[in-house]
Amino acid sequence: MTEMLQTGVTGGVATVRLNRPAQRNVLSIELMRHLTDTARRLADDPAVRAVILCASGDHFTAGADLKDARRWDMASLSLAERRAIPLIGERMCQAWEDIPALTVTAIEGHCVGGGVALAVSTDFRVIGRSGYFRLPEVDLGIPLSWGALPRLVNILGAAKAKRFIMLCETFAGAEALDCGLADYLVPDGQACAKALELAQRVVDLPDVATKMSKEAINVTANALNRVASFMARDQLALAAQSTEATEARARFANKGRSRP
Repeated sequence: MTEMLQTGVTGGVATVRLNRPAQRNVLSIELMRHLTDTARRLADDPAVRAVILCASGDHFTAGADLKDARRWDMASLSLAERRAIPLIGERMCQAWEDIPALTVTAIEGHCVGGGVALAVSTDFRVIGRSGYFRLPEVDLGIPLSWGALPRLVNILGAAKAKRFIMLCETFAGAEALDCGLADYLVPDGQACAKALELAQRVVDLPDVATKMSKEAINVTANALNRVASFMARDQLALAAQSTEATEARARFANKGRSRP
């Protein structure tokens, strides 16, 4: 589709690959829009039975680009424009959740911030043994958005969600598997292979029954998600302009950290 996003479909299995291996924070606004369009296109293709989301290189993604002026420098924007920016990520994640086919995210290395929001929008997450999940949003002085908060409460329960979101704790390897952030733990370098195995299992099952089952499970599990997240974009737009958030981002950048 683009150099930064590679897609292909073989035997009913679509593979979508983030292709910016030199970048840690790969989720630029442009790439997020491509991911949204790709998810919607795959959702409209009844021949697609499973979708694998993965990334080139030795990491999944550290999330959104903190250097993107369009994302953070909102002082000159209208209220409508400020609200529209976080909506890009929200729509991306919703588009991935809405794919009727089984979706699997294959994670190697770090899955941070917006990468977590995207990953928990898919049905399963496979992670290499050295991989880890972390949410630095509160450390940056902003609330979690993109619809990720209710999804994480569904997955983790309230107490672990507070550890993950509020305390910015890292969940890696076996702990990520135990708490449900990861559904499968594999040796490093094998996440994509395991995702393909899961996809093939779905291809071998009756198509309509599996898609109907996914829809029923999601409707049941996510019935209140919109209630919990519909104001998130406004909270983010408000918090991102605060002096507290500006100072927090500066401290975070000065630490130069990518791992806890």
